[in-house]
Amino acid sequence: MNITIDVQQREVFSRLFGELRPKLHRYCARMTGSVIDGEDVLQETLAKAFEALPNTGPIANPEGWLFRIAHNTALDFLRRRAREKSFSDEDLDMIVDPANPTAARQAAAAGLHTFMRLPVTQRSSVIMMDVLGYSLQEISATLDTSIPAIKAALHRGRHRLRHLADEPDDRPVPRLSGAERLLLDAYIDRFNARDFDAVRDMLADEVRLELVARTRLNGRQEVGTYFHNYSQVQDWRFVAGFIEGRPAALVRDSDDPAARPSYFILLAWQDGKLLTVRDFRHARYVTDCAELLVL
Repeated sequence: MNITIDVQQREVFSRLFGELRPKLHRYCARMTGSVIDGEDVLQETLAKAFEALPNTGPIANPEGWLFRIAHNTALDFLRRRAREKSFSDEDLDMIVDPANPTAARQAAAAGLHTFMRLPVTQRSSVIMMDVLGYSLQEISATLDTSIPAIKAALHRGRHRLRHLADEPDDRPVPRLSGAERLLLDAYIDRFNARDFDAVRDMLADEVRLELVARTRLNGRQEVGTYFHNYSQVQDWRFVAGFIEGRPAALVRDSDDPAARPSYFILLAWQDGKLLTVRDFRHARYVTDCAELLVL
């Protein structure tokens, strides 16, 4: 599929990005170690791609082009957050089996925080090969790195993942203060009771809402319209929990309340009022590899 610069390019690109969004997110989440940060990087990737389109000629490989932007955007994110560690040059004579089913299973099962313990070149190579299934040639083109260097990074990254898989997870369990738990429980109880007027009463005047992959709303009046949409559907049931240590309303299918939550809503409070809402109802791919805890 070629993308050329014409009057329909934005529509064509938007459709392509929509199709690739879950796959791009799997990459960004593992590069950043967070499904939430991964979505931020994904949105920045989209903005950069749209900005670049008018000055870009025909794109022979749109998927590779988008992944290259996503990769560079993830690196920029890591530099900004000062989470990047120095990476020594790989030995270029390392031999690696590019199609390794065992390595693929181990990578798919690894938690996001585990990937963050790999140097960035190892991390990106293992994600693209063992999680997303790209070939050595495709990875080399996307990362602008030689195939021998990719092989070396795969060898070392896979070896490191095997060792990390045997280490216990000693991270502390997240906790809410008593006041935070009361606010979260009150929001969820009112939502589940469909008492949306009571929910609106919890909003700060300057409340901001993002319906991820759809729209953004600002202020009590605009955000108040969001609850009407929930009143029209019956497929949800909220429970309190954490996503990557952040308090959230976890959303289960109302017909299967014991199932893993299918998406989540991040909530932040200020002075007892709801200040920000980030709803992932239309971006459920984010939940696939999320570390969540039901309270």
